[in-house]
Amino acid sequence: MAKTVRISLLALSAGALAGALVLGVVVVRAGSAPDDRSPQPDPAAVWATPSPVGDVRVTAAPGGSATPGGVTGSAATPSPGRPAPADRPGATRVGTRPPVVDHGPRTGDRVALTFDADMTDGMLANLRAGRVRSYANLRIIELLERERVPATFFLTGKWVERYPALTRRLAGNPGFELANHTYGHLAFTPDCHGLPRLPGHRMTEDVARTFQVVEPYGGRQTRYFRFPGLCHDAAALAALAPLGLTVVDGDVVSGDPFATAWRPIVDAVLSKVRPGSVVILHVTEANAAMTDEALPHILRGLRERGLTPAPLSEVLGR
Repeated sequence: MAKTVRISLLALSAGALAGALVLGVVVVRAGSAPDDRSPQPDPAAVWATPSPVGDVRVTAAPGGSATPGGVTGSAATPSPGRPAPADRPGATRVGTRPPVVDHGPRTGDRVALTFDADMTDGMLANLRAGRVRSYANLRIIELLERERVPATFFLTGKWVERYPALTRRLAGNPGFELANHTYGHLAFTPDCHGLPRLPGHRMTEDVARTFQVVEPYGGRQTRYFRFPGLCHDAAALAALAPLGLTVVDGDVVSGDPFATAWRPIVDAVLSKVRPGSVVILHVTEANAAMTDEALPHILRGLRERGLTPAPLSEVLGR
């Protein structure tokens, strides 16, 4: 049976939650974040040393080109000295069914803030047609940078391809980790909140492709993976066995997609968060327009509860 999101504490109807996870509907708020073509600030200017410059260098592969601190062209290879995938957080033995984790140990004071960066073909069509300005919430990233808050970003391959400059910015920040959220946010099980289904024979390739898309950006890459809609079954897990990864669901679902007010998001997080929690939020601004308003209140509430955000790998205890 597919695993689905619990919504008992969310201020969303069942229909709204289904629409939120399809991510094809649009909620637009004045002051949307700019598209990836806007200049991006240097992350080294807002994050403490060590400088991330050495982490984001790439060397172009045939058919592509490289620029200092960035990736252009059709292909690139990581810089020398990058750890092999088997050494990365979340890596498991290739060929074994991946473990599924919801949270870390319930000791200490650390929690993981994770942000999904969804991108579907419908969302790309909205961008091309000008129905939305951006699915990248720069206000969230700027707040995390300014307050030096660690976070883990679950990236879809299509989001990375749409926002290469912003992906470089995330990878260049030593407080951010990068994880995998499929290539195009298709469902891995039937009846997953209305998401179109990915055929079974394409599941392994889809996730492997996303790792390949993210690889050239360097930074703190992981072998963590999150299913769209948190929907998975035995067949989906078996399809990922060749990739040597860990599936991360989460125990605190914020309900931020398509929320129309920030307070229910804050309440959903702070009412459930505990030591070791993995909080699920979204950085897709047009489809999660209240997350940036909720985030300062969430951070304040965590401090009041004596909880400290940390990278996912540290919370899970790699």
